[in-house]
Amino acid sequence: MGPKKAAEDVKGPWMLGKFSTHLKVGLVGPPNVGKSTLYNSLSKSHHSEAANYPFCTINPTETRVQVEDERFDWLVEHRQPKGFQKPFLTIVDIAGLIRGASQGEGLGNAFLSHIKAVDGIIHVMRAFEDADVIHSEDVVNPVVDLDMITSELRIKDIADLNGLISAHCRVKQGAATKSPAHLKAWEEEKASMDKFLAWLESGKDIRNGLSEWSTKDIDFLNEYQLLTAKPAMFAVNLSLNDYKRKKNKFLKPIFDWVQANAAGSLIIPYSGKLEEELQELDAAACARRGEEEKNEKGEPTISALPKMIKTAFNMVNLIYYFTYGPMEVRAWVIRRGMKAPVAGAVIHTDFEKAFIMAEVMAFDDLKEAGSEAEVKAKGKYRSEGKLYEVKDGDIITFKIGQLTAAKK
Repeated sequence: MGPKKAAEDVKGPWMLGKFSTHLKVGLVGPPNVGKSTLYNSLSKSHHSEAANYPFCTINPTETRVQVEDERFDWLVEHRQPKGFQKPFLTIVDIAGLIRGASQGEGLGNAFLSHIKAVDGIIHVMRAFEDADVIHSEDVVNPVVDLDMITSELRIKDIADLNGLISAHCRVKQGAATKSPAHLKAWEEEKASMDKFLAWLESGKDIRNGLSEWSTKDIDFLNEYQLLTAKPAMFAVNLSLNDYKRKKNKFLKPIFDWVQANAAGSLIIPYSGKLEEELQELDAAACARRGEEEKNEKGEPTISALPKMIKTAFNMVNLIYYFTYGPMEVRAWVIRRGMKAPVAGAVIHTDFEKAFIMAEVMAFDDLKEAGSEAEVKAKGKYRSEGKLYEVKDGDIITFKIGQLTAAKK
């Protein structure tokens, strides 16, 4: 029997994007769809000016928002540590884009550069009509807005990619002069560039071509940081009444558009008006307000923000593991797919350099057993090595050795 064919690397959406734990998600949409109101509600602040005119936000503002997790709350309650730190996500409010932004209309080039600096996109759409709130194109139609925004992002990517191709062609002779290997590498990148350009020019976003891209293609894409390679989700701003009844004439067309153009991306309806009210209230007052706004089934109306934050966190392929001790319970944010030594480096770089092992227990095992000692007694406390891929919700104690001069 001949040797087995090596299995291809498993590809997934986590492969697209910078390999960093300090990721940001940007709120993107036309002017006056509710981005700054949503940002203020997420941050429980008034850092972004929310006003009824185009470009009331010019410079991007950002905030850290906590990711709520019942597992974390259980760990804190169970351990009663002296301190704790929840996981967080950085949200950026980006000024409204208008048609022609890719050619510089409405300060468009500056705003597109702000999108380039984030790692994921929350498309914010207005799905309510209000004569007192100006719309940049005079008519409220979130699907038209989506077509406009995504078209502008693709046009910008095509322009940037053409610039990269021109620069790449200028170094062909130098690559040929160095060695056949350098010329081959040049040709491989040029072939990938041409593939990306044809995909964009056919009206498709880069992130939707994952099945078409090789792992080498993905390496190039992560270097280029094209706008349409970024993961996306869709936040639909409804009137309070439509949010309560979970019905709106725009929801079906939005769903159909997302299925056709961003399959797999999540749609989260919310009410900007309700969220703006709730940001001023404590938890008890929020609960009372929800009871006041019950839907047709008698269910209280609750904030959509916790779901939105968690979805955005997962969208950029972040997970977290826990450290769990009497001094502190803490969630450490990492990228999905990280091996144990790299995951340990978010605590301190020495954890990667002098890594010996990771002692791991799953949260569910700890909760079921009730104590670390019982987890060990049941044989579910594991010692993992350098190749262990950290899972979301792992509880880890790292063992590290002495740093030698060569490792420092």
